[in-house]
Amino acid sequence: MAVSDQLSKLAVRAKQLEDRAAAAQQKQKAELQKEVQDARTSAQAQSKALQESAAASKGQISAWWDSVQRSWDEHLASVRDNIDDKKAEIDLRDAQRIADQADDDASFAVDYAYAAVEEAEYAVLDAALAHKDVDALMAGSSPKT
Repeated sequence: MAVSDQLSKLAVRAKQLEDRAAAAQQKQKAELQKEVQDARTSAQAQSKALQESAAASKGQISAWWDSVQRSWDEHLASVRDNIDDKKAEIDLRDAQRIADQADDDASFAVDYAYAAVEEAEYAVLDAALAHKDVDALMAGSSPKT
């Protein structure tokens, strides 16, 4: 898939998230629980696909991105375990604390995603520049000009 297509897909998905987040406040608990489970299943599937893509691209993507992928997988597993543990037994005070922490976690996840988009912008532009260097070398001039 071309990078421009990936960026379009990302923009559509971000808009879907924005719409679902706005609508979540109006939903009944059972409906929201189902959506949470569906979102978790989808996130796990996306994570697995990303793992498979990273494994298939071994040697083609930089070691840094491979390390980021593994670190992200470990982080997600830890967060999900933590969420499951907290839901086991709670009272009102605990429920409020968990809800507040879930808000903070969601906010951080959005900030993290924004930073990932910023990093993707850098990577996309750097790739375009690398192609310009190839073009310059093919034309017989220095890539630094």
